[in-house]
Amino acid sequence: MTKQPAQKIAIDFRQLSILDKILYSLGVGFGSGLSPKAPGTVASFVVLFLAPLWLWLGISATIISIVLMTVLGVWICDRTADIMQVHDDARIVWDEFAGQSIVLLPLMVFHQMHWLGILVAFGLFRLFDIWKPWPIRYADHQLTGGFGIMIDDILAGIIAAAVLYAGLIVVTGDTAI
Repeated sequence: MTKQPAQKIAIDFRQLSILDKILYSLGVGFGSGLSPKAPGTVASFVVLFLAPLWLWLGISATIISIVLMTVLGVWICDRTADIMQVHDDARIVWDEFAGQSIVLLPLMVFHQMHWLGILVAFGLFRLFDIWKPWPIRYADHQLTGGFGIMIDDILAGIIAAAVLYAGLIVVTGDTAI
């Protein structure tokens, strides 16, 4: 059940409430999900530009922010899918925003937030988000609504973060706990 662009149904934005316009904008990742090619990859790349914000906030505030992104993401993705009249469309990328942000956490813990680390985090997230090994694939196929849209990317983020964390232990020789 990999995301595919659904048949585009015309959305009359004039008929949407201000709240729905905001939720739609968030759901499509401020437009990154509207990329004609690889919208999930484009959105994941856009998230990398949040790295300075995450560093500025610090690890605790970043974790709280990601939890809020995830919890609110269920509502955002559910409402965006309703507006688009689809289940899980490739243009809905708020889930990539949350999932990719998770993979940046080990870089913060190990003080390795530099371009190479960020690119590795990006590659790992895209690998797990596209490959969808168990339990990611199970969640993607079995769960619906906003929660179903969000959970596979959250799981991909957690698994990619665990792989990155293990790799950083090997490379740095430190557990950073």
